Amino acid sequence: MDLKFTAVTADLYQYILDHNPPEDGVLRDLVTETDGLGDIRMMQVALEQGAFLGMLTRLLGVRNAVEIGTFTGYSAICIARGLADGGRLLCCDVSEEWTTIAKRHWARAGLDDRIELRLGPAIDTLNALPQTPDIDLAFIDADKPSYQRYYEALLPRLRQNGLIVFDNVLWFGNVIDPSKTDESTVAIRTLNDLVVADERVEAVMLPVADGLTLARKR
Repeated sequence: MDLKFTAVTADLYQYILDHNPPEDGVLRDLVTETDGLGDIRMMQVALEQGAFLGMLTRLLGVRNAVEIGTFTGYSAICIARGLADGGRLLCCDVSEEWTTIAKRHWARAGLDDRIELRLGPAIDTLNALPQTPDIDLAFIDADKPSYQRYYEALLPRLRQNGLIVFDNVLWFGNVIDPSKTDESTVAIRTLNDLVVADERVEAVMLPVADGLTLARKR
């Protein structure tokens, strides 16, 4: 089979951004403040990722969403804006410093009544949730070695046809570099192999930003 893909140059990427919904003032200001944090700003999702998450949320009619790894709150805004009436987003993070920034921008966006933040290890938060399968959408973008634990904790709580979205599944291309054997790279490789072969879900990997995998519960 002939390979069919388009290499994304900086100019082509700008073209992509120009043809996605523009960021409003809240998101632009959040990006500016996050940029001021230095290199850690790379933890923020890309514009097209945020737009994609918002569209997925609307398409699925999501009322109950979970986010693992919130950072300064960009993706949470995108998901919360897409929720159906009465919908709620549970955000899990360990950093009060970063999520303090998030909460300010959530309030400015008028979303603080839709978002619940729980600080502490996400696996503890997930394990404390009811076992009932009522989660519509989960977004995982946190510490890579724990991805599989989050997946296994979320899956029984996900409704049929619910969706788990994993970020950073390409891990800056390190997943195909055999010389990369650090814990995070190995964890992402292991997760990718697990999910694609897992008969409990239907999964598709997409080259959006640093790679997204969508896993639909059968």
